Amino acid sequence: MILKLFPENPDERILRKIVEALQRGEVIIVPTDTIYAFCCDIKQARAFEKICRIKKMDPEKANFSVVCASLSNLSEYTVQIPNHIFKIIRKALPGPYTFILEANKNIPKIFQSKKRTVGIRVTSDRITQTIVEYLGNPIVVSSVHEKDGEEEYYTHPELIHEKYERQITYLIDGGIGHTTPSTVVDFSGGEVEIIREGAGDINIL
Repeated sequence: MILKLFPENPDERILRKIVEALQRGEVIIVPTDTIYAFCCDIKQARAFEKICRIKKMDPEKANFSVVCASLSNLSEYTVQIPNHIFKIIRKALPGPYTFILEANKNIPKIFQSKKRTVGIRVTSDRITQTIVEYLGNPIVVSSVHEKDGEEEYYTHPELIHEKYERQITYLIDGGIGHTTPSTVVDFSGGEVEIIREGAGDINIL
């Protein structure tokens, strides 16, 4: 089912339906400031496994990002961040960046890589940020983009829904999506390492 949520004046009834679905361990698709993404509640490991099945990925090798409501959530899921790194993150977020940081024990093991790192995002997309804020804890996201897929099938809400409607509960319509993924920056080693140059401007890093 496609749901429309207006960030300026979100319908509480629709928000409640979305949040209840996430809390039940269901998978939905949301807009972001980069590409539409599958998402689930960070507390729902089975939903994470379902996304892996949809995308035909090994959960132990899958690269997922955790979308937080704000920078204040970082300390809940990462080890202490050095001041010079936090200043960069604060300047970049909210925005189209994924920052790889050292994870602490609060991140469920299934979402951690073998390196015990986690990709953190704070998206500037108000629809998804509203969902995260209403849920009360982060969501785990993975892009619907496929390397060899046709652009309209990961940018057009109705076509995305047509492709995945039997595998998800809701698609949240945020209009035509973007085609460029987030810029991925690895800070887990204490320095700036650009893993992927995407929508985020690397000149501010």
